[in-house]
Amino acid sequence: MSVHTFSSRDFTRDVSAAKRAAIEGPVFITDRGRPAFALLKIEDYYRIVGQGEPSFLSVMDGISGGIGIEFNPPRLDIQIQPAEFD
Repeated sequence: MSVHTFSSRDFTRDVSAAKRAAIEGPVFITDRGRPAFALLKIEDYYRIVGQGEPSFLSVMDGISGGIGIEFNPPRLDIQIQPAEFD
């Protein structure tokens, strides 16, 4: 695992390079020469915080502000009929 460092200016100019570097290990983004942010793969983040990848429902609940999502779609009454060819 290698560690890369990008200045804020370099990061802004080439975000793609920072993302490619994050595949190899953490990327530190500096502000005036001091580390200010860290960029890492989402899998590494989940490993660090000790949780698995979130489910779609938990992500949607987070987007909705934690108010919960109720989804009760109406039941469709669909009649399937064989196709008629002339």
